[in-house]
Amino acid sequence: MTTTTLPQDLAEMFDRLTAALGAMGAGDPAPYAALWLDSPDVTLYGAWGPMDRGHDTVTTTFRWVGSRFSGGAMAPTHDVVGVSGDLAYTVGTERGTVQVDGGKPFEMTIRVTHVLRRVGGRWWLVHRHADFPPADQRPKR
Repeated sequence: MTTTTLPQDLAEMFDRLTAALGAMGAGDPAPYAALWLDSPDVTLYGAWGPMDRGHDTVTTTFRWVGSRFSGGAMAPTHDVVGVSGDLAYTVGTERGTVQVDGGKPFEMTIRVTHVLRRVGGRWWLVHRHADFPPADQRPKR
């Protein structure tokens, strides 16, 4: 599903998400943190290990993650998008050339699932599950 076939308000949320991930890769987590519903039931299962619950804890983790990045940008791809009423989800990746902890630039890929909820007419992130893809261990044919 592409953003041209999404409900307009959700497509606009994806535009904000894309911009926010670009800022995160450059070391600014504020735009991404601002996309999260201020609720005690938001959750994060992060690529670097944290499993957090609650808006304050989740956004504190984003500040830590953002402090690790510099000089890059991450861009999402949404391979699967589902929408049902006031709930939506995405399954895809985030990719970009980034610097982490002051190191050399490198290509980073993260697998990501987001869950979104529409509250008060606006879409908000409520869950993120991300990891670094392991090597495919299936036998070669």
